[in-house]
Amino acid sequence: MKAFVRATIPLISLIALVRFGAPGAQTTTQTQEIKVGMIGLDTSHVTAFTKLLNDKSDPNHVPGARVVAAFKGGSPDVESSRTRIDRFTAELKDKWGVEIVDSIEELCKKVDAVLLESVDGRPHLNQVRPVFAAKKRVFIDKPFTASYADAREIVRLSRESGTSFFSSSSLRFASELQAMKRDEKLGALLGAFTYGPAPPEPHHPDLFWYGIHAVEMLYTLMGPGCESVTRVHADGADVVVGKWKDGRVGTMRGIRDGKQDYGAVAFGAKANLATPTPMKSDYRNLLVEVVKFFQTGAPPVPPEETLEMMAFMEAADLSKARGGASMMLKEVMERK
Repeated sequence: MKAFVRATIPLISLIALVRFGAPGAQTTTQTQEIKVGMIGLDTSHVTAFTKLLNDKSDPNHVPGARVVAAFKGGSPDVESSRTRIDRFTAELKDKWGVEIVDSIEELCKKVDAVLLESVDGRPHLNQVRPVFAAKKRVFIDKPFTASYADAREIVRLSRESGTSFFSSSSLRFASELQAMKRDEKLGALLGAFTYGPAPPEPHHPDLFWYGIHAVEMLYTLMGPGCESVTRVHADGADVVVGKWKDGRVGTMRGIRDGKQDYGAVAFGAKANLATPTPMKSDYRNLLVEVVKFFQTGAPPVPPEETLEMMAFMEAADLSKARGGASMMLKEVMERK
């Protein structure tokens, strides 16, 4: 009997460690509601996300997390921030009872995890510093940053602090795109074409602002491994062709003139498939992944893939500046 007890105690301890984590580790069980803080109340995402997380009567409600506090932020030189931030802040405070705090440091003391929502990518690096310092898992919304250098620094800080993050467009998790990617009729994926709106914003490289959605869709299908890009630019559209290291070719079209739809075509060994037009997208699938990430700390999009997408877009910007010359992604990645 004593031998049985001695053998059982280590087993119980192991089960407890697996279930609850090592002492001091950031853990959240599936049954606990995660307290979420928001940074940057100048995008429609903040009201849409809060409703999906906080409103249990919503048929699309995403359980497991609740927005409880927020830091207003804002960028006076970005029109879409300046003209909307007060309205979105008022809705969070008055309709959803979200506490508005005066600093990110104060926010981090009140929450378990963070949604960094600032519509301007330029302040993201400085805004995420205190979040990593507080060791709070964080989702960083698009645009991830306004430069590859800032994106690389965020990844470095994440690793240095031992605090995970991820960034993604909601289009990555669109049901129709995911279904096409998994369709057995496709066979091996040989290439892809994606498209979506790409209006510019003066403070960001062209594709970082809205073109990221079509780029994210392209990487959802192709995966990482692009080595060079070539960009054709016109007033009404951009076309960026990427060559992958394995010889596959992926293309994205950023639309400014004409119908502003999202869509994709996958070229397979057995069939060529397309998403329905217009392709449906919503925020629920993204938020499901965000809540899972807050619970587990495992990002659904690896930091390395996010960094490569940033290099893809910055290399495309260089290709435009150089009259459509082919640009190697490593030129962006190896800059000091």
